[in-house]
Amino acid sequence: MTAPYWVLVVAIVVLGALVVAGLVFGARALRQMQSDRADAQQREDQAVGAAEAKVADANAKAASVRAEVAAAKAEATSARAEARRVLEDAHSEADTILERAHRQAEADAEQVRTAARRSGEREVALLNATAKEQAAEVERRAARIDERERLHADEVERLVERERRLVGQDADLAKRESALVAREAEVKQQEEQKRRELERIASLTAEAARTELVSDIEAQAKREAAIMVRDIESDAKNTADSRARRIVVDAIQRIASEQTAESVVSVLHLPSDEMKGRIIGREGRNIRAFESVTGVNLIIDDTPEAVLLSCFDPVRREVGRLTLEKLVLDGRIHPHRIEEVFDSAKNEVDRLCDRAAEEALVDVGITDIHPELAKLLGRLRYRTSYGQNVLKHLVETAHIAGIMAAELGLDVPSMKRAAFLHDIGKALTHEVEGSHALIGADLARKYGESEDVVHAIEAHHNEVPPQTIEAVLTQAADACSGGRPGARRESLEAYVKRLERIEEIAAGKVGVEKVFAMQAGREIRVMVRPEDIDDIGAAVLARDVAKQIEEELTYPGQIRVTVVRESRVTELAR
Repeated sequence: MTAPYWVLVVAIVVLGALVVAGLVFGARALRQMQSDRADAQQREDQAVGAAEAKVADANAKAASVRAEVAAAKAEATSARAEARRVLEDAHSEADTILERAHRQAEADAEQVRTAARRSGEREVALLNATAKEQAAEVERRAARIDERERLHADEVERLVERERRLVGQDADLAKRESALVAREAEVKQQEEQKRRELERIASLTAEAARTELVSDIEAQAKREAAIMVRDIESDAKNTADSRARRIVVDAIQRIASEQTAESVVSVLHLPSDEMKGRIIGREGRNIRAFESVTGVNLIIDDTPEAVLLSCFDPVRREVGRLTLEKLVLDGRIHPHRIEEVFDSAKNEVDRLCDRAAEEALVDVGITDIHPELAKLLGRLRYRTSYGQNVLKHLVETAHIAGIMAAELGLDVPSMKRAAFLHDIGKALTHEVEGSHALIGADLARKYGESEDVVHAIEAHHNEVPPQTIEAVLTQAADACSGGRPGARRESLEAYVKRLERIEEIAAGKVGVEKVFAMQAGREIRVMVRPEDIDDIGAAVLARDVAKQIEEELTYPGQIRVTVVRESRVTELAR
């Protein structure tokens, strides 16, 4: 079904619609006229039935009705005429539409035929071009194949020619080889004749001559080597001492360290002298509780607004000082409060130790270290060796070793690390048996340090012979730090060791809970567990400790041994 057909169908539908509309309009006009007639008849009937007196008026109304009827008839006539005119117009318009549709359909068909013709021509041209290209490609491939066959034939000819040349060369080489073999036999024969002639003239065989020549060369080489070694040793002796002295002096001059300032007494300033009475407490219960809990001897004398805290253990003394300082600031001083503040002060000292370790690591320039080693380094903040602070000694030794390593062209970070960790074992000398050098080496090996660092730690006091340059430089840096003027005090170290030994003697007894050496070593207080030691056992324990101290230690004056057995009963009132 083509486009003209559909146009014709649409035109017919439109024409039918117009006819139906005209018919509907005419029917409507007829119904209106019939309605008007019915209304006129009704009115007429009403007028006749109203009264005969109004006849004139009814006649007038009837005339009016007749006029209206005439008008209605005229309107109906005009409507029928209009319907006929509309129908005629619809027929003419449908014919026009059909004619226009026919013309449009013909024009569209012509355009379609033209487009199809053009498209077909383009397709044919494209197919022709593709066929030509394919034919050209086939020709090119055939030409390439012919060229390859020609080249292959040439190559075969060249290979055949080369094979002929190789055959000729093989024959020439065989001739030359036979000539060379004959010549070589002749040369060997001549050499043998020359050798026999030389042996006859020199009265020596070839082996004896070779041996004698080697001996002469070996003797000359040994003499030259001995001369060179002597010159090197002489030059090393002349320059080694001066260079080593220069390196050590330069390292010490570049390290500005403080003098020894460690002591066994701390001073705490009070806001007023009235605070001394509150510290002592009623009948001295506060001061006794403080000394029992902290293990620090509290000295209250006539010094205005100050008290002294005495203890050979720096950590214990610092905990006692912080405890007393917090109690003074708080104002509540009684035995139970002393125990609470003591626990808080211990935690604060642990934090201070960790911070000191971090600062020392930053100062030295070490960032990658095991956390457990860092914690042990913090414990050295309050440790001393002959009055010299161990942590400061480690930092100073690391800087000296780094300067020496830089002068000698060695690995500075590795050298500083070995020197910084060489006394790490002193953090555990009270807990583990053995030399602090070997303890420190075991710790370093346990926590992943390199073998060079471990060896430098274990060899810095010659428990193990030093085998590396790091170990030797660690010894030198340790000696420079500890041997400089003002670095250490021998008497303080001996005093601290004596107090430590006193505490060890008492702590080794059965039933002992805590031991505190006080009054500069003139008194030792032993806290025992009441469930393990009774009153008679406490007296026996005091006598045994005193006797062992007399036998093992040398000390001025006398030492008082006090055994404290305390029973506490706690109950909650609810």
